[in-house]
Amino acid sequence: MATTPYVNIYKDNPTAGGLDGVAVSISDTFTSPINFTLDAEQNESQITKCAIRTQPGYTAQNVTITDHNDNANRITLCKTQDGTFTNSITFDEVNITNSIFYVKATSADTEQAQIDRKIKLRFTGKLLVV
Repeated sequence: MATTPYVNIYKDNPTAGGLDGVAVSISDTFTSPINFTLDAEQNESQITKCAIRTQPGYTAQNVTITDHNDNANRITLCKTQDGTFTNSITFDEVNITNSIFYVKATSADTEQAQIDRKIKLRFTGKLLVV
């Protein structure tokens, strides 16, 4: 499983402030993607808990996570499981412990069955050596 030397996103129920979770695959390897299985005919949605954190020796400021290539607006993000989901979220600072966020996928009965590998999560921010 490839990770970046600086900042990564984690899945599989990471703990706030912890160091757990499974790193999400990067660079289209799909070895450890965030998966959603939805029945479009039922207009289903699903929420999964994720985290973002830096590698030791780094911190990131003004971090924004966005959904990229989501032309149908099916992926949204929120810092809380029961909050308002939007196309991007921000963190003032991300460090070596998990900062939790949630990803929501939604299907629509107007869609054909598909495996969509175009949608990515992107993060931007100012990386600092500590």
